[in-house]
Amino acid sequence: MTQVDPALVRADLKELLIRKLRLRDVGAASINDGEPLIRGPLGLDSIDILELALAVEERYGVKISDEEMGQKAFRSIAALADFILEAHPARGLPEAPAP
Repeated sequence: MTQVDPALVRADLKELLIRKLRLRDVGAASINDGEPLIRGPLGLDSIDILELALAVEERYGVKISDEEMGQKAFRSIAALADFILEAHPARGLPEAPAP
């Protein structure tokens, strides 16, 4: 069983976040892994988090089934990556979608 590098998952999540939420003038390098996603520097709100949750479910096949789980998973990029890796430790990253 191969272990997936958490740094790769975090980088992939940043790209997903930028693309799905159409964040202009935001680069992946400018997103700190530990920054709060909700009411943090990116200015995400509950609608943004819902869109991100749907994108994460579609891309990684993990479902955030309740509010408590969502609050824990969406604390930061690092927390979300950990959540995905706990759900699928050896799954690997899905293929990047075509632009």
